[in-house]
Amino acid sequence: MKLYYCPFACSLADHIALEEAGIEFERERVDLKTKVTATGRNYNELTSKGYVPALQLDKGEILTENVAILDWIASHYPKLGVRGELGRTRLLEALAYISTELHRSLRQLWHPGSDQETTEARNSIEARFEFLSNSLAGDYLFGENLTVADCYLFVMLLWAERFGIEVPNPLIALRERMRARPAVKVALAVEGLS
Repeated sequence: MKLYYCPFACSLADHIALEEAGIEFERERVDLKTKVTATGRNYNELTSKGYVPALQLDKGEILTENVAILDWIASHYPKLGVRGELGRTRLLEALAYISTELHRSLRQLWHPGSDQETTEARNSIEARFEFLSNSLAGDYLFGENLTVADCYLFVMLLWAERFGIEVPNPLIALRERMRARPAVKVALAVEGLS
């Protein structure tokens, strides 16, 4: 299995989740500007989407999109999922919210428009973080156990920190709990972020 990633991109969520699952996998950095991997491969030949993440499974299949990859990880490594009859559905619900509401909104700060658009994006992002803060069921989104959704949320919290977005104290505590986890430290070190 191989994860194609770019440092500090959203692929960091998948990197952390794979580390948390404790599975062996290869990592290959992608230059998103040139679309060339660290081994010189044309990344567009792997996925015509041209962005990370991409996870190449052992039989050669390629998965893309954080929600799909994180769902695959949780399905194969249930300790990173949510238990119960609606567990997987609730996990997908959280992943979709993080992807469509936070990730998409934060992306606007990476490629800013007008001052008004940036201000509106920041206000929207803060409201979405407030919603997630109010939804915490314990130390993590679903209680006392880490899930793949927490891995994705952690990356969004790092982005918020980078852009000076105010987040509620419970999410700051979650971010720092995540930073202290051994798997997170490994992923950050590999990506040159520690």
